[in-house]
Amino acid sequence: MNKLFRQCFLVTLLASAIVACSTAPAPTPPSSSSRYSIDQDRAPSGTVDIASIPEVIPEPFTRTMAGNRSPYTVLGKTYHVMATEAGYNERGVASWYGEKFHGHKTSNGEVFDMYKVSAAHKSLPIPSFLRVTNLDNNRSIVVRVNDRGPFHGDRIIDLSYAAALKLGYAERGTARVQLEAIIPSGIAADRSIAGSSSTHQESFRIASSEDQFLQVGAFADINSAREVSDKLRAMTNRPVFIKSISSVANGVLHRVRIGPVNDAGEIRRITQRVVAADLGSPYTITE
Repeated sequence: MNKLFRQCFLVTLLASAIVACSTAPAPTPPSSSSRYSIDQDRAPSGTVDIASIPEVIPEPFTRTMAGNRSPYTVLGKTYHVMATEAGYNERGVASWYGEKFHGHKTSNGEVFDMYKVSAAHKSLPIPSFLRVTNLDNNRSIVVRVNDRGPFHGDRIIDLSYAAALKLGYAERGTARVQLEAIIPSGIAADRSIAGSSSTHQESFRIASSEDQFLQVGAFADINSAREVSDKLRAMTNRPVFIKSISSVANGVLHRVRIGPVNDAGEIRRITQRVVAADLGSPYTITE
């Protein structure tokens, strides 16, 4: 009798367990209230080759109202877009954003690509160019601002995942940075934002077709070109960039250039500093 009771008891327990498993709630899907398919931002699942990330070169632009509505309100706080980026210089904390936002539109209507260098800023006019320096390792790159944010914490800028990778803080999440505005050089001109009132004007410089650049060197190895570029950025407040050109005879050459620099005295001073630092013998080119 006891044996039969134990068998019945075990059968009852097994049946209860099966019913419990069959009625367990399914995993909670991502929030349907968000336009994003994932809730938590993250890095891409695959490995990104830093050498494949293109450099940003400041170029003349036409600024429109896209992304420049001012004032605007986010999470109950109102922000004002700066009239001009000229003279902007700020130090603070940078974060980065990646896969959650990849493929979605930025504030000016462009599509965010986490594999390219870009940035989000709360108040700089769009587009703007910035030199961003990681104060923890002294790495420096040029970024183009085309989005708004970050809107949480004490962060002053959100960089794309690619930009954070180039600056060496993608794994950490944040870094102490120095931001400096870069205005494409050339002919100074005051321009209104297309479609805006005369009270909201932007001032920037249009590149000349006869701008001068200092070419410091040409390297077959992209890493050598980057090493020299990083050293040059610590020596001058002019844009430093790499222009990669392929030829049948020499393959791909990565040309390290400074500029535009149209003042003869400044060209001479920069050249003297570069030679004294044993980084090469710069010469001017006109484009």
